Amino acid sequence: MTRERFVGRVQASLRSLATIVVGMLMLASCAPPEPIIIGFVGGTSGRVSDLGIAGRDAVLLAVELRNQAGGVAGRQVRLLVKDDKQQEQEAQRAVRELIAAGVLAIVGPMTSAMAVAVVPIVSEAKVLLMSPTASTSDLSGLDDYFFRVNAAAPVNASRFASYHVGQQTTRRLAVAYDLRNKSYTESWLAGFRAAYGKGGGEIVKLVGFESAGDLALLPLAKELLAAQADGLLIVANSMDTALLCQQLRKLDSRVPIITSEWAATERLIELGGRAVEGVIVAQNFDRNSSAPGYQAFSHAYRDRFHREPGFGGVIAFDAANVVLDALAQRLAGQSVKDAVLAARRFEGVQEPIVFDDFGDVTRSLTITVVRDGQFVMVE
Repeated sequence: MTRERFVGRVQASLRSLATIVVGMLMLASCAPPEPIIIGFVGGTSGRVSDLGIAGRDAVLLAVELRNQAGGVAGRQVRLLVKDDKQQEQEAQRAVRELIAAGVLAIVGPMTSAMAVAVVPIVSEAKVLLMSPTASTSDLSGLDDYFFRVNAAAPVNASRFASYHVGQQTTRRLAVAYDLRNKSYTESWLAGFRAAYGKGGGEIVKLVGFESAGDLALLPLAKELLAAQADGLLIVANSMDTALLCQQLRKLDSRVPIITSEWAATERLIELGGRAVEGVIVAQNFDRNSSAPGYQAFSHAYRDRFHREPGFGGVIAFDAANVVLDALAQRLAGQSVKDAVLAARRFEGVQEPIVFDDFGDVTRSLTITVVRDGQFVMVE
């Protein structure tokens, strides 16, 4: 082969290589950008699964709607879902897996006990944890990576207590509360007890129990009624509250029963049936709201999942949209946490969500009574 022919072949090969490189660059420039990844963690199995499933589905709906509208800054959003099974080690494992997968933020958990278990992990990794419903005072006023869109438990509880003091229907309460989520139940009871006592009420019996499949509720019911209080307060999830009400009604059909907002899901009525008629329940949202955002969300949720969103779904939808809005608004190099704090105010489906320096908010509380198989607002 002559030198001229060799040089020609080399030059032809270089031209071919250049063409390939240019083509690859053009393909790369036309390829869609990498998706933004966020996570959800909550109890989607077990005794609190109704709350976790409602939260998961609401976050999924928020992501789907955002992607249909073009995503975040031109990028689609990918949601990774983990079940914490309402167990500390499972929650910690799930959060570590989400962080390892590169999530920019996590929505959840749905209970205070799980939030307390994972906050140190997200704070070390500097990944924002936006909880819809974890309201323990143990996480209030801290400069960490835990934010929430629900008011702190003592705030909600004190409002609920003030309502009952004003009604003057009970003055002596016997109380059952779940020890497996005591970060919430003890915080809630502290707020309730202070306001109730200030108004002249008294808690005459306090019984802690651990939520489990083999929980014997009839002895618990007998212990509560033995206190001869003029009312009963249950601070527990919807399943345990419903089943305990059934046992209580077998023994006393008339004693007033009240319960915290944790139990305020549709499952309370589904499982409790006639036993929960007349039960007074605090609510973290207004089921009768005519706000356009709430109406649009409620219809979209029912169309997508064929059931009511409940308070877990409503607040989780808010939490997801706060995260998505913060991702859309953040500046180059800005963390999601700093983006939330820079904006401070976000629009929720029923009311604005305004964060303080520590990621805490205030939120409206409504009072309902179960009447004819429905939650009916009384205040």
